[in-house]
Amino acid sequence: MNANEVLKRLEDGNARFVSDQLEHKLQDGSRRKELINEQNPWAIILSCADSRVVPELMFDTGLGELFVIRVAGNIANTSSLASIEYAVANLGSPVIVVLGHQNCGAVTAAIKGGDNGYNLNMLLAHVTPAVSACGTDADVNEVVKTNAQLNAKELTIRSTIISNAVNEGKVKIVSGYYNLDSGKVDLM
Repeated sequence: MNANEVLKRLEDGNARFVSDQLEHKLQDGSRRKELINEQNPWAIILSCADSRVVPELMFDTGLGELFVIRVAGNIANTSSLASIEYAVANLGSPVIVVLGHQNCGAVTAAIKGGDNGYNLNMLLAHVTPAVSACGTDADVNEVVKTNAQLNAKELTIRSTIISNAVNEGKVKIVSGYYNLDSGKVDLM
């Protein structure tokens, strides 16, 4: 599939999720056996670790269809970038989606500021550019959308592997916003 076909497939799967018409395909023992020796996911999703945000469900996909990296705030840190680089270089996925979501706790914590301990402060530092771009009095969901867009840009800025794939037309990067209340994903 090319990038446009993948995006259409993601949109169609999300429409099924929103309307409670999930197909539940490719989720059984025979599919597990098909995937023992290889995987060929058609999309890479950099998503938040929030328990309410499950890309495989919201896009109505089965085993082996998505390569999902989950980290609070859907940030492009060294580990998430390395995972995406692996998928781009070795699996041939033509689409990367950086997916933020409504009422993100990591973004809320970044807006509030303060000392959250060494590790969480390191993570939230990746959200700070979005907070700065929107202002500390901005609505959390505005900052979430900006954060997803900025982290999508970071992928090409901080990775030669990803930027080369984008420049060669092999990969398309989009940002998205998941509405917790409706289940709808808005691709931006």
